Amino acid sequence: MTAATDTAVETKRLNYLAAIREAQIEEMERDESVILLGEDCEVGVFGTTDKLDEQFGTNRVRTTPVSENGFAGAGIGAAMTGLRPIIDLTIAAFVYVSMDQLVSQAAKNRYMFGGQARIPIVFRAAMLYGGNAGAHHSDRPYPLFMNTPGLKVAVPASPADAKGLLKTAVRDDNPIMFFEDQTLWSQREEVPTSSEFLIPFGQAAVKREGSDVTLVAIAGSVPRALKAAKLLERDGISVEVIDPRTLVPLDWDTILASVEKTGRLVVADPAHLSCSAASEILATVAERAFSSLRVPPLRVTTPDMNVPFAPSMLVGFYPDPDRIAAGVRKVVDHG
Repeated sequence: MTAATDTAVETKRLNYLAAIREAQIEEMERDESVILLGEDCEVGVFGTTDKLDEQFGTNRVRTTPVSENGFAGAGIGAAMTGLRPIIDLTIAAFVYVSMDQLVSQAAKNRYMFGGQARIPIVFRAAMLYGGNAGAHHSDRPYPLFMNTPGLKVAVPASPADAKGLLKTAVRDDNPIMFFEDQTLWSQREEVPTSSEFLIPFGQAAVKREGSDVTLVAIAGSVPRALKAAKLLERDGISVEVIDPRTLVPLDWDTILASVEKTGRLVVADPAHLSCSAASEILATVAERAFSSLRVPPLRVTTPDMNVPFAPSMLVGFYPDPDRIAAGVRKVVDHG
């Protein structure tokens, strides 16, 4: 069963974190080669791994020393010997500590060894931006890994997508960077209960159909883009909202088809402006669908500066419904 073929399925209401926990449990029950490694795995700082050692044993659920480069490397080695590790890096900013293993080993080994070794591993990383966590804990580093051949990148924006994409990631024979958006943790929705609920990578979701503007929204910007679309509807502006769900691979067909229909493009991306996912989407659309664009495309992102701690300085810092709506109005007013 995949998300694309579901018709009438049993569901239960889960929040984002509970959906991730359920995905891990189902995959560990299905396949004994799936293991969990990471800081505080037995405690489960965010509630996605706590007490799983009691269910699956400490051979499969291991709390590691606080050494991201060390346990990321251990996970890569385990993957090369036939296991399917899920590495809980806890906070997305901790990926920097493990960059050598992620970029020099996980991303390259299958290629360097001529396909003799598979690297079926998932690196989970929680993006804690938007909650006054300061510069060290507020990063959204997924654009870095879009520029690293050999890695796939997922950015689920709903509980159902978090479950379906994580299960797909665990079954993939390639290394996956799985970025979880903390601003969505409390979001609840009906999530399929089937253990075979899978969402394919490279398949975007059209969250709202429209005819005037294509609005591509990434991670936590998705619900904000939908709110902006509702605001704009009052002004007679019809917005098509697209959630890519994965950035590598990226569903260009859906994005390009929408731009060809609307003639306008806005991308809402909570990462920094320069070299962002938004930048790549604008550049590719300009290359491949330039004749369809009526006006220059536009990015709504986070400024190129370190994230401040003061709550007053975070007002309007990230893409919010008002900033996104203003961007859409700008391209509509342009022509």
